Amino acid sequence: MSVFFDHRAATSANSVHTDIQWHPSFALLAVATKIDDADNEAQGAVSLFFDEGEAVEDINIEKNCAPTTMSWHPTRKILSVGWENGDITLWNEHEHEASCASDGHKAPVNILAWSSNGTRLISGDERGVMIAWRCDARGQLHQLQNYQKRSSYTHCLFRPVAGGGNDPFYNNYTALARAAVEGDETALDMFGTWNKSKVGNPLLSQIYESTESLSCYVGSEDGLIYHIDDKLVLRECVNVETMIKSMLMYEAKNILVVVTTTMMLIQYNCSPDGVLSEIMKVKLSGKSSITCVIWTGPGLMATVAGEDVVRLWDLEKDNNFSLGGALEQINCLSYSASKRILAGGLVNGKIAMWQHRPGSYLQEHWTVLPTIDLSDSFIQIQWSAAHPLLAANNISDVIILNEQPISTSIGLQSAVVQVSPYHVQLETLDPPNILSIRTDIHIRGVCNSEDHVVLWNNKKIVVYEINEEKNFARLAGTFDIDSPLTAIFQQTLFTAETNTITARNFQGTMKQTMQLTEAEGVPISIDICGHYLVIATNTGFVKGWDISRREARQYISPKNISESLPDTSLVSSVKVNCNGTKISIQLRKPTGEPDSRLLIWYVEQDQLLGYDFSAGQAIQPFSESGSDIDYEDLITGGFINSEIKDKGNMLDTLEQAAAEEVSRRFPKEVLWDPLDSRLLVVQASPLSLEPKNTRGHQKKPVSSAFRSTATNAGTTQQKDDTDMDDRVVSLFATADNGVLLHDSFPMSPGYNKLLGVSVPSFYFILQPEDGLEKADGTIVVANGDDAAAETRNQALKERVSAVTMRNFVGLEKSNAEVRQAMLDFAYHLTIGNLDEAFKAIKLIKSETVWENMAKMCVKTRRLDVAALCLGHMGHARGAQALRDVAKEPELNARVAMLAIQLGMLDDAEQLYMSCGRYDLLNKLYQASNQWSKAIAVAERHDRVHLRSTYYKFARHCELSGDIGAAINGYEKSETHRFEVPRMLFDNIQELEAYVIKSKDKKLLAWWAQYLESTGEMDTALQFYQAAEDIMSFVRIWCYCGRFDEAISIANNTNDRAACYHLARQLENQERYVEAVQFYGKAQAYTNATRLCRANQLDSDLISYAMYSTEDDMVICAQYYEETGANWDKAIMLYHKSGQVSKALELAFKHQQFSALQHITSNLDSSVEPETLHTCATFFMEHQEYSKAVDLLVLAKKYLEALDICIDKHISITEDMAEQMSPDKDAEPEYKRVLFERIGECCMTQGAYHLATKKFTQAGNRVKAMRALLKSGDTEKIIFFAGVSRQKEIYVMAANYLQRLDWRKDPEIMKNIITFYTKGRALDSLSGFYDACAQVEIDEYQNYEKALGALSEALKCINKAKMQDVSTQEAKINFLKRRIALLKRFVQARRTYEENPEEAIKECLALLDEHDIESGVRSGDIYGFMIEHYASTGDYQKAYHLVQELKQRLPTASLAYYVNNEVLNQIYQTMGAEEGLLGDMPAEEEEIEEEVPEEFGF
Repeated sequence: MSVFFDHRAATSANSVHTDIQWHPSFALLAVATKIDDADNEAQGAVSLFFDEGEAVEDINIEKNCAPTTMSWHPTRKILSVGWENGDITLWNEHEHEASCASDGHKAPVNILAWSSNGTRLISGDERGVMIAWRCDARGQLHQLQNYQKRSSYTHCLFRPVAGGGNDPFYNNYTALARAAVEGDETALDMFGTWNKSKVGNPLLSQIYESTESLSCYVGSEDGLIYHIDDKLVLRECVNVETMIKSMLMYEAKNILVVVTTTMMLIQYNCSPDGVLSEIMKVKLSGKSSITCVIWTGPGLMATVAGEDVVRLWDLEKDNNFSLGGALEQINCLSYSASKRILAGGLVNGKIAMWQHRPGSYLQEHWTVLPTIDLSDSFIQIQWSAAHPLLAANNISDVIILNEQPISTSIGLQSAVVQVSPYHVQLETLDPPNILSIRTDIHIRGVCNSEDHVVLWNNKKIVVYEINEEKNFARLAGTFDIDSPLTAIFQQTLFTAETNTITARNFQGTMKQTMQLTEAEGVPISIDICGHYLVIATNTGFVKGWDISRREARQYISPKNISESLPDTSLVSSVKVNCNGTKISIQLRKPTGEPDSRLLIWYVEQDQLLGYDFSAGQAIQPFSESGSDIDYEDLITGGFINSEIKDKGNMLDTLEQAAAEEVSRRFPKEVLWDPLDSRLLVVQASPLSLEPKNTRGHQKKPVSSAFRSTATNAGTTQQKDDTDMDDRVVSLFATADNGVLLHDSFPMSPGYNKLLGVSVPSFYFILQPEDGLEKADGTIVVANGDDAAAETRNQALKERVSAVTMRNFVGLEKSNAEVRQAMLDFAYHLTIGNLDEAFKAIKLIKSETVWENMAKMCVKTRRLDVAALCLGHMGHARGAQALRDVAKEPELNARVAMLAIQLGMLDDAEQLYMSCGRYDLLNKLYQASNQWSKAIAVAERHDRVHLRSTYYKFARHCELSGDIGAAINGYEKSETHRFEVPRMLFDNIQELEAYVIKSKDKKLLAWWAQYLESTGEMDTALQFYQAAEDIMSFVRIWCYCGRFDEAISIANNTNDRAACYHLARQLENQERYVEAVQFYGKAQAYTNATRLCRANQLDSDLISYAMYSTEDDMVICAQYYEETGANWDKAIMLYHKSGQVSKALELAFKHQQFSALQHITSNLDSSVEPETLHTCATFFMEHQEYSKAVDLLVLAKKYLEALDICIDKHISITEDMAEQMSPDKDAEPEYKRVLFERIGECCMTQGAYHLATKKFTQAGNRVKAMRALLKSGDTEKIIFFAGVSRQKEIYVMAANYLQRLDWRKDPEIMKNIITFYTKGRALDSLSGFYDACAQVEIDEYQNYEKALGALSEALKCINKAKMQDVSTQEAKINFLKRRIALLKRFVQARRTYEENPEEAIKECLALLDEHDIESGVRSGDIYGFMIEHYASTGDYQKAYHLVQELKQRLPTASLAYYVNNEVLNQIYQTMGAEEGLLGDMPAEEEEIEEEVPEEFGF
């Protein structure tokens, strides 16, 4: 709750104010003025003003021309001003001097824009000249670059810093740091008090390391947008083809938003190098051209265009809406991000305001606030970015609205409330009395004692003495003092002055001084309760004094709260309880936002406990050792005390539900009971929206000194954040049990603020009734005029309201003993100690007390205690109700019944909602005549009872005489067709009007029946026709004997009921042909066939019999059989009725082959096997073998069917083979034989895959593999061998694969080796390795790999267990001999590099071996030696060896052994041309083959 002080800036007369600008960080307002005074040489000036409108002295910013634009430096107190003559003035408030740059522009300067850190300034004029300046540390401008374009500039927008520069705390901290370093004393003081205790704050290390964006976009009058990069290169980006009205940067998405004078909205994506690419282009709506465009949040743009509404455009979600309530045309806009308030200046001199509630950017999240009437039309308004200040410019005056919280104070018997800047009222609590006190100072703070009221501002203190009757205030003292904090105790004032707390009398005389050290800092909060005084300082220290004696005595050691916190939170306020044992501490974040934690310092134990309102959890100390806690270890993940953890785990769902109600909030007001040291009451306000899953596992660590004692077991229904109200939360704080949540309830919208607590009452500040107070509690004061304040004073009486605690309802006048007993009872009940709770109240005999206890049991959910309370009350009905609802599974549902019996309907409503029992909530609403709520609950949550709810509502309305509402209820309950006629039957005319109006066909038919009963046939026919009741229409025509009209209607509508009725009537008239026809249309085929048989209508009989029932079909077939004709129809009917045997019997008997073909085509296994076999025999006789096989299969004569398939070459399909499969319960031997027969038949027909399947089902995998081998499906062969796991199958598969081209497929080679190995066919595997070795020799001359393969072959043959041992020995010896020859040749080739002669000798020795060809090809040996001699130049020997090779291998081609080039060289050298020509083979194209590198050995 706050008030606006209005201050008119002390500007000169006869001046026109053209522009106003707030400094981004300081409370400094710059006002540009055009002077219209002939006596004054200066025609233009710029003035600076403080927040209260006082002009900054010794400012000399004047020229003989008008100022055109101005812009503040982002961090320093430096103001740049552009003039009509092109000059640019820089006023440096730090140095208190001005500098002028007049060498750049010759035309009026119309843009000035600073970079983010203020090192660069861009200026532009109306002739298209643009200059980039550098600003040095002394505030002097130095020209960097000059640009010349053809049109005037309108906008300049610097791009945001890439990362890290958008945090408001970081920006404010950086701004203060820079200003402090540059000599600003105010900034130095602020920076020095910015949480001194936070050593090692990571933000400090970033202050001077932040980067600055020096690139910008510039818009011109002709629609061109330019980009200037950090190297001062100017580039034209886009042309919007019309004048630009506004340019905004959507920093989160790096999007440039352009609004033109033609109301076009264009979005451009900004690349890192400044290139703009169009994303979207749309036409904005508005009454006229747009006058103002601003941001009102990330991606939310606000515009005004000559209307009384503000149009908002959500660029993120592509949504738009408007804000109304201004009632007059809006000229200008300004938005305060910190207060979330959008202000608009109206043409009638008022300022309209809208406040955004936390949540998404939807229209319903904006609240219209009362307007501020300042009498003159404004052309410009502007919020200060860093302070709660709003400046308004109406050309002739500049008004500064300074927002300040309204001051309040409460004592034991009275409360003081500020109602205007100069006026307070004293309200006596008991008995009620109001005393108005007016003063001549702007009140910034109040406090009171039993007999005195103290008012003060930062300059003066005024003390009033109140007489015993509380109806007169006398001035008791006044004195000048600069003290932001003041408190009163008896006859002593305590004031805070820098590092001192001073005790003074009412005339200002000092009685005692309590000095604070420099480390302890400056007092920021002071409180007195009982005879204890506590203060908090800006460095986080808390100190306390006992002021009961003549001189104050410090009773606690100073404690630095900030050092006990792991984060950067700061102390903002402290309150002390009545005996000084506990001090509550409120915190705030460095950004200024409130902290959700409320700490309580237990002075005697020196412990910090508290409650976290964001999570709804108590916070406890980790250790009982006070200051010896290792907080750093806790931050880094120290284990949680198991005792506390177990205690938290014991919290039940009910306690968590209560905690959920107060979660996601922060403590706004904190108050101790003045007489009870345990009771603490908090006004908890909603936090800004945060993700729901942060509760219980927040990103930030739990406080170093605190651990939560509550857990998150169970779930509760999520609350709607946008509808959260302030809640009043009562806590018990004791040393034994910590901080306990006792109770909470939503604060009524009629209350503005929690003022105080004193058992048994809460005290609230009421919302004013004159509309001058905003929805968030801001009183709007247009001016400080006393007469206006007096007028408002009449409407602001009774600003304090007392609300009795729910535990004390009915005990408001009880004595102190009863109050204390009830408070003790509440405390013990909260901690779960029932024995002590009953001891506290056992001597109290009042029925009201027991009733209050029962009501407390509703909150605590203690039904056992409630039963005892009801017994003491004699409330028999309530006790019976509790027994009746004991079967309900939900505890809250049972508690709700208790609340109903006690008249606590609101509590019952909340309980039913919390447990989801909307059916019982619906009943509650019905029983309490809250029908609108009952219907709403039924529609949303209890739809199963929706119709019954509407019905009961209609009955209620009927009994109360509200016929219209009753009709509506009956209609929604869908009971109107019988309830409304019953209700209106006594008023036939009204009933007829309702029936006609409803147009309900059933009601029209009912009304027609009523008219028919009264004999009004013609009118009844009209209503039957309107109700489309064709049957009744035809019935009446038949009744009247007008069959032709009835037949016409029945033929036209084909209504079955009408046709049936008409057929019955025609049958009675012996018009059988027509009757049969209408029976058919009515689908009454049994009646149709009956008439056909009775009247020999054989031609029509079959057409109706085919659609009739099976029994009727049999009767009709028997009829045809008895007549001895139409055997085909009889067979057809027997077949369709399911009597297939009878149909086949007639077909065979009367040789009805076509019918037989039709019947057999539809036979299935449900037909008797004998019948199927007979049909199969019939088809065999007529050489229809395929059909015979199908029928035998259906008859399960599988072997006969297979014989026919083999003999008559009938192909077995896969479906047929599946049908032949025997049942699961068949004999195993029969199944095996049958599957093998099927497999053999499939093998004969070449269906190898199907044969494989059947052999496998027969269990004969060998035959299955043989069938699969015949199919040649290599992939399936490999798979089948792998899953069969039989040696014989492995060998069969390997043998098959060896026949393939395994040389080119390494996978096949691998499978061959694997299968031979798994099949234990080592002799076959040895032969395969031998074959591999021969391939290496013959095709690749790779003797090394061949040697490896032969070695593997030898290993395998050695391990083999062949039946013929001699054969095995012969193979072993042969392989050994081959290996020996290969080793000699391989060794010779390996030693060739070192000893060629030895290698040649070994080769010659190999040629002399008689069995050399078994191991090494002699041609390869000759080729090796020939190439050796050719390489050494001994062509004679080489030629000689060539001749030997030709003689030894006369049929072989030399090119296979010796390189062609080598042979050619030998022949040419030896002159053997003919030999060369004859020996040279024709060149063949070389074919590259993929040969596996290894064989797996």
